[in-house]
Amino acid sequence: MVKRVGFGSGFNRLDCGFGLGDGEMKELVEEEDGSHYSRYSFTNEILPPLGARSHGRIKLHRFVVSPCDRRYQYWETFLIFLVLYTAWVSPFEFGFIDKPRKPLSIIDNAVNFFFALDIILTFSVAYLDKTTYLLVDEPKKIAKKYVLSFRLWLDVLSTIPSELMQKITPKLGQTYGLFNMLRLWRLRRVCRQFSKMEKDRRYNYLVVPCAKLAGVTLFAVHFAGCFYYHLAAHYRNPKDTWIGQSMADFLKSSIWTRYIMSVYWAITTLTTVGYGDLHPVNESEMIFDILFMLFNLGLTSYLIGNMTNLVVHASSRTRAYRDKIQAASCFAQRHRLPIRLQEQMLAHIYLKFRADSQGLQQQEILDSLPKAIRSSIS
Repeated sequence: MVKRVGFGSGFNRLDCGFGLGDGEMKELVEEEDGSHYSRYSFTNEILPPLGARSHGRIKLHRFVVSPCDRRYQYWETFLIFLVLYTAWVSPFEFGFIDKPRKPLSIIDNAVNFFFALDIILTFSVAYLDKTTYLLVDEPKKIAKKYVLSFRLWLDVLSTIPSELMQKITPKLGQTYGLFNMLRLWRLRRVCRQFSKMEKDRRYNYLVVPCAKLAGVTLFAVHFAGCFYYHLAAHYRNPKDTWIGQSMADFLKSSIWTRYIMSVYWAITTLTTVGYGDLHPVNESEMIFDILFMLFNLGLTSYLIGNMTNLVVHASSRTRAYRDKIQAASCFAQRHRLPIRLQEQMLAHIYLKFRADSQGLQQQEILDSLPKAIRSSIS
């Protein structure tokens, strides 16, 4: 059973840029076990009245942070940059680093420290219930949800320093950087951030998908190059490897040279160019090449499909405008309309095209709204 225990009026909101109207009611709901949460319908959060502005915040439980709090969003943005660093350094250490080296080891531990703080902070961040769309701010429920999810254990494992893991599990830690690959779990934050940016009207709809596609491609090239070099560096006879055939003492060359060759191989394979100067020699390399080329089929289809969708989306309005102009011209010539009337027809079509391009489809927007909201606007 749920009962109301208090109300508040005025401008209140989930501080995510969704304002509630003047006179909206905020109520705290208390369950039988004594827990409570802020009761807001999902509709009120995403459909504020026209021109509404909010200066209030939801009154949450003490020491509980709203997921839409501006300071918490700044913190998550800061973690995104750390995730980008992790996406580069984890495969690199797995492929090219055989023991802890400064300054990478120091930076890694510093990054792990910030993610450890985020684990602690997560126990105090309210969450939106997916079934009721109510913001739950009860600390016990927040902790229970986080502990029972697999996220907590992956978050904890990904923050353990590699030096400590080598001491705990010597066999697993023989290959430095292998345990660090668990940190790629953090990439989910980048995916979630791109999903938010695609829905945020402050960001250009064409720029965000292009940035996402470029990021996926660069990470695939970087990861494949580092993993492919790892196979060669740890093969029983380094000379019988893809890089050993062209560079006999490649283990003595600089890391930068080996990394460039690995990325070069990954790009030539990804783009299906395949000059033939770098090719698999042993069975393990052949198996990895097969898997990478199969992955490239899916990645190439994904890239081409998304780029085609972006191009079609960008040119669909212009194409529709040209078709309307052509149809109006044919109509006017077939019926021998006066020149002045033809110009008025074309001017009207052009004006409507400009209005639609600038997001001024007022009638279409009003028609898509429920009657209650249309009556409030009028």
